[in-house]
Amino acid sequence: MLHSLYLGPASACFELENDASYFAPSPFQVYLDGALQFEGHTNVFSLFSLQPGREYTLALKQGDQECIFPFRTAEESCAIDIRAFGAKGDGVTDDTQAIQHAISFTPAGARLYFPEGTYLSRPLALRSHITLEFAKGAMLLGCPDRQQYPILPGTAPLLNGDGEIMVGAFEGLTRPMYQSLIHAAYCEDIAIVGEGIIDGNAQNSDFWREHKNFPTARPRLMFFNNCRDVVIHGVTGMNSASWNLHPFYSENISFYDVKINAPKDSPNTDAIDPEACRNVHIIGCRLSVGDDCIAIKSGKLELCRMRNQSASHHTIRNCLMEFGHGAVTLGSETACGVRDLSVTRCLFSHTDRGLRIKTRRGRGKDCDITGIVFENIQMDQVITPVVINMWYNCCDPDRFSDYVKCRTPLPVDDRTPHLGSFTFRDIECTGAQAAACYIDGLPEAPIDQVTFQRVKISFDPNARPFTPAMQNDSSPKCKLGLYFNNVGRVIIQDVIIQGAQGDPLIAENCGQVEAHGLQEG
Repeated sequence: MLHSLYLGPASACFELENDASYFAPSPFQVYLDGALQFEGHTNVFSLFSLQPGREYTLALKQGDQECIFPFRTAEESCAIDIRAFGAKGDGVTDDTQAIQHAISFTPAGARLYFPEGTYLSRPLALRSHITLEFAKGAMLLGCPDRQQYPILPGTAPLLNGDGEIMVGAFEGLTRPMYQSLIHAAYCEDIAIVGEGIIDGNAQNSDFWREHKNFPTARPRLMFFNNCRDVVIHGVTGMNSASWNLHPFYSENISFYDVKINAPKDSPNTDAIDPEACRNVHIIGCRLSVGDDCIAIKSGKLELCRMRNQSASHHTIRNCLMEFGHGAVTLGSETACGVRDLSVTRCLFSHTDRGLRIKTRRGRGKDCDITGIVFENIQMDQVITPVVINMWYNCCDPDRFSDYVKCRTPLPVDDRTPHLGSFTFRDIECTGAQAAACYIDGLPEAPIDQVTFQRVKISFDPNARPFTPAMQNDSSPKCKLGLYFNNVGRVIIQDVIIQGAQGDPLIAENCGQVEAHGLQEG
């Protein structure tokens, strides 16, 4: 009925075991050592203001059922109030130096505690073996002056001439970038926890207004470069200059019960973008942004040639995605491939696309995306529930080239991506508009296999035309059924399509098509 996701020194996160998507089947009460803490309604919930190294007893009461769960919080070397280093938290004083000194000069295993207040700060550099805890009512507020953000190089050469290290990156390339508000490089054992807020403050800077006119990449809210064993728990991130949470070539990265918010029209404010990472857990998060809610990436071709590391073993579960271009996206920068991704028990609401995969010619032969499973997902008012697009035409100078646009088969070479197997099962979508699914492979490299099992999609009666996939020479669609083009094998089992205009299943240039139990509503 219940298991723990994270047990830190001052906070803990738990998950209910059921088949519901994000919200619990019924409300429940949480007691800690016999005292009522709150009434919950989501499958993932958290406890804060705990004592380190202490035994607790959690009791969860849901209807006539009760679950007793004893747990012990983690140990720590010490806990220090950030004000001891001179931080004011008045929203006016620049607290950067005080916070950076605290990070630099406290023992390994320390927890730096930010009490209620607003801590105005320039970019901060983290180190290993540290926890930042933001209490309820605490806010780390980014400085709005762009000149206060140092520009870091994309790479730094080694003195012996034997290679270089990665320093800055954005959109699939190592490149110069403004230092992120919270920035960690080559670190391990980091936790950022609490009920507080980390606000990039981009709405009061020129990072959004002039986003197309910058000489280099805008900062992220948090950037983790070649890090391992990082936990982000409970905090709310908002108003990032660009992507919010960006782990890069990192391992064992966990996001638990995190909230990310940005206006619907904010530029490139993806919520969580793990890039070329291994073992990523995104569980119990609520995301509402101006671009993709979650985008799994693995770099462009140049980055793949520098260090070929696929995005592998990612779990996304019990998350709520609201608004944004895509709820869960793979790509488009996936030159190192994506393998073993599971998306389960999630709720998508009012996103442009639900499950979105995007790539194109030029991403390279190591762009192998396979072993992808999406199941037990609810969608409401998602314009196109499923999109797989091998003709993506955004970013990069070649996006309008004949090579990208050509609809006749081209030679398969080192630039040709490959899409393997994709399974969509136990999914219900209401209020779709453009298409039930839009899946468009390359003629010279068809998608291996797409399976839909126990899927129900109904269209909004007042649906309006919308372009489901961002590709050259595309046109808006409205109430299009299941559309497949250039797929080796299509398997349809127990699928219901309600309100489509025309055939519920359109398969062009496909190999084997198996449809069993396809119904029209």
